[in-house]
Amino acid sequence: MTTNIFYYHSPLGPIMMASDGEALSGLWFEGQKYFADGIEGEYTEKSLPIFDEVIRWLDIYFKGHEPGFTPLILMKTTSFRKAVWEVMLTIPYGKTMTYGEIADVIAKKRNISKMSSQAVGGAVSHNPISLIIPCHRVVGADGSLTGYAGGIDKKRQLLELEKAK
Repeated sequence: MTTNIFYYHSPLGPIMMASDGEALSGLWFEGQKYFADGIEGEYTEKSLPIFDEVIRWLDIYFKGHEPGFTPLILMKTTSFRKAVWEVMLTIPYGKTMTYGEIADVIAKKRNISKMSSQAVGGAVSHNPISLIIPCHRVVGADGSLTGYAGGIDKKRQLLELEKAK
C-alpha cells in the first residue's frame, strides 16, 4: 500500500502529513522524534481532500483558535496506545492533563485499580498525529513541560498559543 504525504508550512516549521487516501495517519513536525513512524514502503506526495481538511484545521489552529472539528484520523496501533490517544482527544483546547490523570482514566475504563504513568508516557510519546491528538497538552504531575517528541520549545509555544492553563 502506498502512503500519501503532503507538507504544511507552520509558524513552528514544516509539518508532514500522511494518509492512506481517506484518513489522516500521521502529522509530524519535520525532524521530531519518531518522525514518519508508521510509514512503510513507498510514499507519494500529492494533494488529497483529507489534507485539505487538515490544512484548514491547522490554519485555524495557528491563528490561535480552536478549530472546532477533528479531521478523520486513522490510529493504527496497539489497543493500549489507542486508549491513551483517545483520552488525549478529550483534552480541551487551552487546557492540560497530567500523565497520571490519563493513567487514572485508563485504569477506570479497564476496571483496574492502577495504571502506570510511565506506560502512559510511552504511549503519548509515540503519538503519530501531533497537534490534532494533542500530546502537547500532557504535562508532568507538577505541571512541568516534560517530554514532547517535537521538542520542549515547541510544546511551550503551542501551549502559549492556546493560552493554556
